[in-house]
Amino acid sequence: MAYKVAGQKSSSAAAAATSSNASLSLSAVLNNFYVDYQKNTPKKLKMVDAYLLYVVLTGIIQFAYCCLVGTFPFNSFLSGFISTVGCFVLGVCMRLQANPQNKHEFESISPERGFADFIFAHVILHLVIVNFIG
Repeated sequence: MAYKVAGQKSSSAAAAATSSNASLSLSAVLNNFYVDYQKNTPKKLKMVDAYLLYVVLTGIIQFAYCCLVGTFPFNSFLSGFISTVGCFVLGVCMRLQANPQNKHEFESISPERGFADFIFAHVILHLVIVNFIG
């Protein structure tokens, strides 16, 4: 049972007030995140982030196409989707290595070496994907 104490709002009014405060705080958090990202993130990392966004959107489009149309050549869908997942993982690894804030974690690896590892791993990944297609 819900008892209403004098001076308290009803539960629906309190929920509505909390919801509006949450939406205001969510928009404030997102705005602060965007401003901080634009101000403090180096241009190289923004380019890597754009690549990661592209790969995620490609994976979403492939999955939506699979759900809407079907998976008749299943190897093609599977290899394409595995390729996007692999590209995303390799991109995140490169972003971690290229981030100046992680320099203490990757002392022996220069950003150029991280990029070379990224390219080499991509070549191997795509050779495996092409082999899987048939």
